[in-house]
Amino acid sequence: MLLPETARAFIAAGAYGHLVTLNRDGSPHVTMSWVGVDGDELVMATLNDQLKLRNIRRDPRVVISFEGTKLDRWGLREYLVVRGRARLVEGGAPELLQRLAYTYLGPDVRFPPMPDPPPGYVTRVAVDRFSGVGPWAEDL
Repeated sequence: MLLPETARAFIAAGAYGHLVTLNRDGSPHVTMSWVGVDGDELVMATLNDQLKLRNIRRDPRVVISFEGTKLDRWGLREYLVVRGRARLVEGGAPELLQRLAYTYLGPDVRFPPMPDPPPGYVTRVAVDRFSGVGPWAEDL
């Protein structure tokens, strides 16, 4: 499924993502993440192996929610919820983090702030469906 341009622009403007993965016992694990759009997929980067990556290896189903700052005509804050399947790609994390840092931290930042960061992992999420309150809701 393709995200509409309104949802892509919302993510590209720097809305923080709340990534939900499933723990071994089925309970949710939630973490904040910088999120970008690459083609038809959402992308995130992680330098080190973490619980969220172990969860994705075991069960690729994920949910990412984004909260905006605009209120709609009813007074509800815009938000976007994306459900999909994640896959991990080894390497490329420092480059993606630098690209996302321009959005989240500013145009003059160097990130990660270390001389030789590990290659890390890029998480790529294929969108299955989306929902929320915002202009993208018209495309549901």
